[in-house]
Amino acid sequence: MKSRHLFEATRVGSIETLSRIVMAPMTRSRSAQPGNIPTAMMATYYQQRASAGLIITEATQISPQGQGYSWTPGIHSPEQIRGWRQVTDAVHQVNGKIISQLWHVGRMSHESFHADGKPVAPSALSPDAQVWVVGSDGVGRMVDCPVPRELTHDDIRQVVADYRQAALNAIDAGFDGVEVHGGNGYLIDQFLRRTSNQRTDEYGGSLANRVRFAQEVLAAISDAIGADRTGIRLAPFITQRGMDDPQAIEAILSLAAWCEQKGIAFVHLAEADWDDAPQVPYEFRETLRATFSGAIIVAGNYTQEKAEELLSAGVVDLIAFGRPFIANPDFPRRLAENLPLAPISNPAALFGGKEAGYTDYPAWSSREV
Repeated sequence: MKSRHLFEATRVGSIETLSRIVMAPMTRSRSAQPGNIPTAMMATYYQQRASAGLIITEATQISPQGQGYSWTPGIHSPEQIRGWRQVTDAVHQVNGKIISQLWHVGRMSHESFHADGKPVAPSALSPDAQVWVVGSDGVGRMVDCPVPRELTHDDIRQVVADYRQAALNAIDAGFDGVEVHGGNGYLIDQFLRRTSNQRTDEYGGSLANRVRFAQEVLAAISDAIGADRTGIRLAPFITQRGMDDPQAIEAILSLAAWCEQKGIAFVHLAEADWDDAPQVPYEFRETLRATFSGAIIVAGNYTQEKAEELLSAGVVDLIAFGRPFIANPDFPRRLAENLPLAPISNPAALFGGKEAGYTDYPAWSSREV
């Protein structure tokens, strides 16, 4: 098979990219309040990093109900759409490509975000997890998630409609496409797994039923904006937040087969990224590649060497990098020219704050050598 390379141009559905380097979605919690509105500072942040072949934005809630963390941006109000438009304009001005990650957290939320104090989920089961919430004192803390309420059929139809409208809003805001966040224990992932989905109706129980919600969401979005501008992020081997279901792989491969039939543009795998994390079985990569012919993106603390190995093997098409982009806005250049990578010097500014630790990391050309 022809060897691929991180710095080759490629396609993700209808999106032409200048390289196979993707900036992974990373929550930074800097939207303007009230209203969770994207800002000019966010536009600067993404423009600084637009040398990535493709940028996937931080997770962006599709509705007020979909929020689970403080100060994360939305894409459901006119003000939010206008805010995102300045972001996409800034990225496109320097020939970058950017897609919106659409997000509903489900039970990974807190009562303060909901009028009735109840997040929603496939089943009324606690995730035994925490989310980051800013209190009345202005300080963000990790707090426990409450027991959610189970979604009714009317609720499910409304959430699907919210996803569809959010995708249309993203295109209106100038995004090149959308990624549905279907991993990491959030709402779509909660439907896929038996540990979080104990419904007895057509959305629970059997494999076909557990993938139904994800299919309805992707069908609604792709029918609205085109399958060639639609992708999904999945997390097959991540088991935190009550997601440890041995049948998760089967569900994800079933959904990938459906995505192939629907012509969905890409599947993006969120892989475990801690230093001693279990490795993704190569057999899974081969099975996914045989199942899905669209673009496959992987993210998981990759080195350049490991990225090149997977690209050369043909089992993936693009590699997403997250944390290196924080302190290295020109990360692709640093890889290409073997330049040193700057460390994250301000970890306290990863979530919340202003320019410090966000837009003040310099590119190499402005650094003293």
